[in-house]
Amino acid sequence: MSTTLNKVALVTGAGTGIGKAAAKALLNGGFRVVLTGRNLEKLTLAIQAIGGNNQNCLAFACDVGKPEEVQRLFTEIQKQFGRIDVLFNNAGMGAPAIPMEELTYEQWMNVVNANLCGAFLCSQAAIRMMKAQSPQGGRIINNGSISAHAPRPMSAPYTATKHAITGLTKSIALDGRAFHITCGQIDIGNAGTEMTVPMAAGIMQADGSKKVEPLMDVDHVGQAVLNMAQLPPESNILSMTIMASNMPFVGRG
Repeated sequence: MSTTLNKVALVTGAGTGIGKAAAKALLNGGFRVVLTGRNLEKLTLAIQAIGGNNQNCLAFACDVGKPEEVQRLFTEIQKQFGRIDVLFNNAGMGAPAIPMEELTYEQWMNVVNANLCGAFLCSQAAIRMMKAQSPQGGRIINNGSISAHAPRPMSAPYTATKHAITGLTKSIALDGRAFHITCGQIDIGNAGTEMTVPMAAGIMQADGSKKVEPLMDVDHVGQAVLNMAQLPPESNILSMTIMASNMPFVGRG
């Protein structure tokens, strides 16, 4: 594994859940970590919870779906740390679980902006920095989700954006080769977070029934992200699936 001393990682959607777990793992792995999300208070509390401080962590409020806010975020990273070595595009959201024909354009675009445009804008800004810095290069990790492979019922906006993330991942991996920039995707199924709490009461299945689904410890996801982040530049995990072992995804569930 490559040394992480003084390396800088940015985690989007870092205030809770998977993002917070990834920030914790990266911090414990030796990275200086920038945590971003829409709620500065949650980011500050997250830094306290993972054992960070003003020297090794930075909280910066940002809506990654807005170009001007992403630009401010990366200007601050340049100012504070002078480089970026890892970007974990984790920020995302879903739309109400209603039939696709009942979704409003605003509901659709809210998901597209957060999940897809946010990943594009942050990747674009990170690539600019990675190409210009010395030593050149870095790594981008995209949160694709199990929905990058198979949808849940009534999840068209979320599923469409996560399938698009796969294309974005492969394009970055290809275009980044000449600049020592790697890109991989982690597809996560049923991590135990605030978002998956409703699964304890049962979640809709393809046949219309509701079923309680197994969950896994979210810290296992954080460790998987760290594993991808610590690889030397000549190696890349293009695609990783980490999931609760008994969740209904493989086979008939």
